[in-house]
Amino acid sequence: MKPNGRVVVVTGGTRGVGAGIARAFAETGAQVLVCARRPPDAPVPRTRFQPLDVRDADAVRHFFTALPRLDVLVNNAGGAPHRPLAHADAERHLRVLELNLLAPLTVSLAAHDHLRRSRGSVVMIGSVSGSRPSPGTAAYGAAKAGLENLARSMAVEWAPDVRVNTLVVGMVRTERSPLHYGDDDGIAAVSRTVPLGRLAEPSDVGAAAVFLASRAAAYITGASLLVHGGGERPAFLDAATANREN
Repeated sequence: MKPNGRVVVVTGGTRGVGAGIARAFAETGAQVLVCARRPPDAPVPRTRFQPLDVRDADAVRHFFTALPRLDVLVNNAGGAPHRPLAHADAERHLRVLELNLLAPLTVSLAAHDHLRRSRGSVVMIGSVSGSRPSPGTAAYGAAKAGLENLARSMAVEWAPDVRVNTLVVGMVRTERSPLHYGDDDGIAAVSRTVPLGRLAEPSDVGAAAVFLASRAAAYITGASLLVHGGGERPAFLDAATANREN
C-alpha cells in the first residue's frame, strides 16, 4: 500500500482535508506537490507548494505540461459557503459548480496524458452532500453528485490505463469546523449523530486516498468509497424513541 517514489498532485492541498491527504502520501515516500490559490499558513512537511487556480483552464494546462511525470491526481479543491438557493442568483451558484465539478474535469483532462503513461490513478474527493438533500449548499451537493457520476464514466473511458475512484466523505474535523458546527460543545453534539461517535480526521481521508491509489486497490475503478463513520443517525429514530418514552 506504499506508493514510494511516485509523484502525487493534490489540489487544494494546503489545509484541512487536502493537507491531511498530502501528509498521508508524503508519509509513504511519495513526491507530493500541493497546489492552491494561496500558500499554506503552515507548510505540510515533505511536500512542495505551487500556486494554481484550478478554475483557470489555461493555467491548469500549463501546470501539468510542465510536470515531468505524474502517477496520482487527487481532486480535492472545492467547497462552498452556506447560501440558501433563493438568496443568490444563478450566476453566483454557478461559481460553486465551476469549482466543485468543472474544475476537477479540467484538471483531470490536463493530467490525462501523464496518468496514461504511468498507468496511474485519479481520486475524486466527493461528499455525502451529493447523495442527500443539502439545504443551504444545494449547488455544492449537486456538483458533488455530478462529480461522482463523472468519475464512474471517466473510469470506463480511461480504462485500463487509468483508474478513477471517488471518496465520499462525511463530516471532517478541521481548523474550519467551528464555522460549521460551533464550539467544542457543538462539535461534540454533532459527533454524537455519527455512528462511530466522532467526526473524521483529515488523516482518515488521507489513509483512504492512499489505499485507492495503491496496488492494493489495483482492481478497483469506478468505485465510491464511503468515508463517513457510518453515516448519520436518522432523525426519525430519535423522534420515535422520544415518542415511545412519552
